[in-house]
Amino acid sequence: MKKLILIFLVMGLASILISFLSLLPFPRKRTMVPIRQNPKGQTISLPLPQLDSSVSLEEAISKRRSKRNFKNDRLTLQQVSQILWAAQGITDQKNNLRTAPSAGALYPLDLYLVVGEEKVTGLTAGVYHYLSQIHELERILEKDLRDSLMKASLFQVYVKKAPIILIITVEYERTTQKYGKRGVQYAHMEAGHVGQNVALQVTSLDLGTVTVGAFEPEKIKKILNLPTNYQPLYVMPIGQTE
Repeated sequence: MKKLILIFLVMGLASILISFLSLLPFPRKRTMVPIRQNPKGQTISLPLPQLDSSVSLEEAISKRRSKRNFKNDRLTLQQVSQILWAAQGITDQKNNLRTAPSAGALYPLDLYLVVGEEKVTGLTAGVYHYLSQIHELERILEKDLRDSLMKASLFQVYVKKAPIILIITVEYERTTQKYGKRGVQYAHMEAGHVGQNVALQVTSLDLGTVTVGAFEPEKIKKILNLPTNYQPLYVMPIGQTE
C-alpha cells in the first residue's frame, strides 16, 4: 500500500513539474521556419560592398542625424548595395551570419526597397526584395509607389520625395517558434540594430535618412504585396539631403 501511494506521489510531482516547465517562455524545441530567400521573379545582381571608407565609425556616429529634406538627385547602385549590405548582408558565409545580431541566428527580418522613377542608376521604378544570402534584388512590383507609401505613412511628405525607401519587415514565427512570446521582443531589438546600421552607413555615404514609425501597417502590406504573416516595422526614406 505504501509503495502504491509513493508511486502516485511521484507521478503527481512529475505532472506538476511538466506543467510548470510548459509555462516557461524558453527554451523550446527548435522547429526551423524557412527564411524565404528563394527568388520568384527577376533578380538583379548588386555590386560587392566596400569594407572600408574614409569615414570612421566614430565620425559616422557623431554626424548621424534624422534628415527629411531630400534632393532630387539619383543614387548609384553601389550606394544601394552598400546600404542593403549594412542592414542584412552576410558577413560569415560558412555560418550564414549577418551584419546585425539576431537571437538564435534565426533572422526574422526581410528588407524591401521602394525605388522611384529614374532615382537609382541601373534600377527601374518598383518594389524589390533584398536576398541577403546571394546579395541580389528580386523585383516584386514595377511601379513608383512612393506616393502611396507617403499616404500610408500618415501623409509625411518627405517619404514621397526620397529617391528610395527601405522597409524593414518581420516574420515573427521565425523567432517565436523557439523563444515563444519573448521572440517578439527579440525581433524588435533586431530591427533596432538594423535601423542603426542603416543610419550609420547612410551617414558615411554622405546621404540622409529618418526612421518612420507612424504608418498604417495593413496599408503598407497591401501596397508592397507582402506575405500575409509579414509585418512592417520601419519605413526609412533615403537620399541626398539639402
